[in-house]
Amino acid sequence: MRAPTQADELWIDLIRHGEPQGGRLYRGTQDDPLSERGWHQLHNAPLEAESYTAIYTSPLRRCREFAESYGAAHQLPVTCEEGFKEIGFGDWEGLSPAQLAEQDPQGQANFWADPLTYTPPNAEPMVDFQARVIAAWDKIAASCRGEHLLIVGHGGLIRVVLAHLLSIPIQGFNRLYVPYASVSRVRVDPHAEPTLYFHNRANAWQGER
Repeated sequence: MRAPTQADELWIDLIRHGEPQGGRLYRGTQDDPLSERGWHQLHNAPLEAESYTAIYTSPLRRCREFAESYGAAHQLPVTCEEGFKEIGFGDWEGLSPAQLAEQDPQGQANFWADPLTYTPPNAEPMVDFQARVIAAWDKIAASCRGEHLLIVGHGGLIRVVLAHLLSIPIQGFNRLYVPYASVSRVRVDPHAEPTLYFHNRANAWQGER
């Protein structure tokens, strides 16, 4: 583990939540808790509590409850960041990919092909989701220099952050694979380009495709 070495250098680990109750769904802002398996996935994730200075989390239960538990266990401050909520899927919320393949196969295909152009019915537009995530990210990055943060978040959040840092067009958002309880690490240095140190590190294959 490499800790920050400069006063203005920021290291951030991003972990996706574990499996929620109900399994794989277009969950969005639907506030389901973690399943027993999801807790197990997170407790076995390759985190480094001794190096973290603080935790930021989505306010949704599948992220927040683990962040609060982990923070209490390791005496780390925990902050809920509203900007880190998952994208709202509108009429798709609560549907499984298989159900949506029956109800709206073309819409599902359009979203995965180009989420910037296609917005599901009554969903949050990708451009709005991207803007609120990056605004929250920039606020934290500016105020936490010299720290090593843990962010507990969603697949969509992590994809947006990595696309932003690596200058990947947001149309390619869905090409970044982010399984449950996987960890990615980035370094943000105001004097250099951001660096992705690793992506999707996990102690075991989580079985999610």
